[in-house]
Amino acid sequence: MPVNSILGVFAKSPIKPLQEHIDKVHECASILVPFFDATVAGNWDQAIELRKQISATEREADSLKREIRLTLPGGLFMPVERTDLLELLTQQDKIANKAKDISGRIIGRQLLIPQEIQVPFAAYLSRCLDAVVLAKQAINELDDLLETGFRGREVDLVAKMIAKLDKIEEDTDVLQIKIRRQLFAIENDMNPIDVMFLYKIIEWVGDLADLAERVGSRLELMLARV
Repeated sequence: MPVNSILGVFAKSPIKPLQEHIDKVHECASILVPFFDATVAGNWDQAIELRKQISATEREADSLKREIRLTLPGGLFMPVERTDLLELLTQQDKIANKAKDISGRIIGRQLLIPQEIQVPFAAYLSRCLDAVVLAKQAINELDDLLETGFRGREVDLVAKMIAKLDKIEEDTDVLQIKIRRQLFAIENDMNPIDVMFLYKIIEWVGDLADLAERVGSRLELMLARV
């Protein structure tokens, strides 16, 4: 988005660019589902193309982040600190960065999720992405929060979303422990270096939920200051 357009958006609402960014971040992370499907199917050409999509979408999110940082004015006439908005932006952006890192590591080694853990891994990835979806929904409620002066029903709605984010993050921790145990049970039959990288991939997928939960935490802190 051109800088002039960003400035025009900020003149109407300082929240809108933040919402556009989280939408792009969610788009980036969601590509991981077909990406892993392609690797499981052994379709590495498709996986490489999806990796390119993830990388391109991450760059778009990064471009939005830079423009927001440059154009977000100080002294906004609203009950939200500029520093809080910038911290929310930083946490959002880390989700897209993590999605790019995950896909890059998989492609770099043509790393395949072992058949024995493919089903639980898919469920684990899906649950982690549930957190990203919910973080996006919470940020997209900010417009209504602004209109109501950060009071009333909208605050309660966002508070419930944040609580649900915490629960999803707990779920992903449990799923991660189970998958690590399943990998441990079969690792002696695998390439040791692949095993090392697989543990890292499992950790990084979990980071998607952790980072989404941090978005919720920053939002909660921002609302507490209002």
